[in-house]
This record gives sequence, C-alpha cells and structure tokens, in this order.
Amino acid sequence: MQGQVLRQVAPQKGAAARVARVAATPSARPARARRRHWGLLLSLLAMVVAPMALAGWYLFTVAEDQYASRLGFSVRKEDTGSAVEILGGITDLTGGSSTNDTDILFEYIQSPNMVRAVMQQVDLVAAYTRPDDPVFSLGEDTRIEAVSDYWTRMVQVYFDRSSHLIEIRVRAFAPEDALAIARAIRAESDRTINALSAVAREDATRYARAERDRALQRLKAARTALTEFRTKHQIVDPEADIRGRMGLLNTLQAELANALIELDLLRQNSRADDPRIVQSERRVLVIRQRISEERARFSQDGDASEEQEAYSRLIGQYEALAVDQKFAEEAYVATLAAYDAAVAEAQRQSRYLATYIEPTAAETPLFPQRWILLLTLLGALATAWTVLTMVYYSLRDRR
Repeated sequence: MQGQVLRQVAPQKGAAARVARVAATPSARPARARRRHWGLLLSLLAMVVAPMALAGWYLFTVAEDQYASRLGFSVRKEDTGSAVEILGGITDLTGGSSTNDTDILFEYIQSPNMVRAVMQQVDLVAAYTRPDDPVFSLGEDTRIEAVSDYWTRMVQVYFDRSSHLIEIRVRAFAPEDALAIARAIRAESDRTINALSAVAREDATRYARAERDRALQRLKAARTALTEFRTKHQIVDPEADIRGRMGLLNTLQAELANALIELDLLRQNSRADDPRIVQSERRVLVIRQRISEERARFSQDGDASEEQEAYSRLIGQYEALAVDQKFAEEAYVATLAAYDAAVAEAQRQSRYLATYIEPTAAETPLFPQRWILLLTLLGALATAWTVLTMVYYSLRDRR
C-alpha cells in the first residue's frame, strides 16, 4: 500500500518539475531595427523610390507632348481574270505577288532609304529635335544612322500577314509634323509600289518587245533588199513586166504572121526580083530576130554579162526577195500582236496602293504614356530590388 502511494507521488513530482522549468524560461526580447534593415530601406529608397520620383518629375514636368497620326494601306493587284480563266472558272487564290510586294514595302518603310526619302520632303531633324526634352527627342547626333534608329522609335509599323494590311503610327512633337511625315510615307510607298509594278511590267514584256524589235529589223532588211533589187534592175513589178513583155512577144508574132502572109501574096503575084519581095523578106527577118531576142530574155543565157542577165533568173531572185518580205511582214504582225497581248496582261496585273486609313492631324497628345511608363518602371525596379534582396539574404544565410 505504501509502495503504491510512492509510485503515484513520484510522477506528480516530475510534472511539477517540468512546469517549473518551463516557467523559468525567459521570453523573447522586442524586435529592433538593425543595420541590415536600414540598409534594405536605404536600398529601396535608392533603387525604387528615388528613380520613380525622378522619372515622375521628368515625365510630368519636362517631357513634351507627342501627337500621333495613323495611316493604313494595303497593296492590291488589278487582276480581273483572263478570258480563259473566266470560261474555265480558274482564279488565283494565292495572291502571291501582292503578298511579296507587301512584305517588301513593310521592310522598306523601316529602312534608312525610307528615312532619306522622307527627309527630302520633311525636315525630320527640326521636327524631332527638342533641346528641353533630351530623353524623348532626337539629340545632337543627326547622322543618318542615328536618325534611322530614332525613326524606329517614332514610327511603328504593324503588319497583318493574314490580311496583308499595313498600319503605321507616326509620332511627333507637333500634329502638323506627324501629319506631314505620314503623308510623305504614303507618297514614298506609292512611288515604291509603282516602281515595283513598272519593273514587273518590264520583265513581263521584255521578251515580247525583243521579239518584236527583231521582227521589225528583219522586215526592214527584207524591204531594203527588195528596194535595192528594183533599183539595180529597174524592175518595179516583174509580173507586170512579164505581162508586158508577153504582150510584146504576142504582138511581134502577130506582126510576123501578117508579114509572112504579105510575103506569100507578093511571091504569088510578083516577079522574083520585085523590090517589094526583098523588103518584105527583110521585114520578116527583123521581126523574127526581135522575137528571138525577146524569147532569149526568158531563158538562161550563160554567156550574158551582169547587165544582160537572163530574165528568168531575175524573176527567181525577185520572188525569193518577195517571199522573204512576206514572211517578215507576217512574223512582224505576229510578234506585234504578242507584244500587245503581253502589255495588256502586264497592265491587267499592275499593283496599286489602296489606302483604308487616311492620315489626319491629331488633336490630343497621347504620348508619352506617362502612367504606363511609370508603372512599367516601378515593376522593373521593384523586381530588381526584390531579386537583389533575396540574393543578399541567401548569401548571408550560408555564412
């Protein structure tokens, strides 16, 4: 009985001791700011608060207002479809040429060449120079490289590749400057598209024009050769000349028949020594000689000189020249028709600039977007300060 009491008392004494020990443990001291805390606060002020205050002061007191002028256009092709496409129901659904032209124009607007072209119409240095606003203005460097870099900041180009639409937002410190720059961009873009269309039209018609020129030269050479032949041999139309000579030969043959009849009558009614018979015989001889000479001109005469060349050979040469001229004329007509068709096809597929947003002068300055810039700057500074703080504490905990 006594042992049970002692066992019950013993646990009670142990619990009391533990309670006493817990009661004797001292409490935590109040938190105090240490040097690292002041360092974090100073870093926050230096990295976030001070830059934000400086940026806010500059944006709302120094930075000048900027006006924006919008411009939107697309490259279109005058393609109504040829007769074969209309009858067959074939249409061009790809629009490859227009797409390529739009891509070229998109890259050209952001290039230094566009900057040079616009500077010929608008004084970009004067429009973008503001001595009181060194952050958002052009600055003292006015070389084409610096102006081109600044151009990409003030001229934003948006290109929708699905619809092939280009939209441009032009900013400037004065609304009239923004409007003038937008109009200059549209004019230069229109000139560029016209130049591309002219190049495409030149490529499409170059071969047809070369063939037409060659056919024209061939026709001129054939006509010149025929003219020289006529001048040399004094023959304008050999066929008419042949008909004339054949008529002369027929006339001589008729005269010969009449002379022979007269000679036979004289021989029957007169003496053999009658002078009329001698005269008639001479007349028959002369007519026969003339007939022989005329027939000889239609035959090949190997012994004749160049001036007395056989008439049959002249006719062959003339016919060869006439065939060459006729072939050259037909070839020229064919190439001329092909050239006209190529020109019509090239003009049918010409490109043009379709403007769907006309540039206008802005009335309200929308830039710089001060609150958006401040919030963006705050997020960047706060993120940087937080990352640096975490790095600092991680290095501190490792020591």
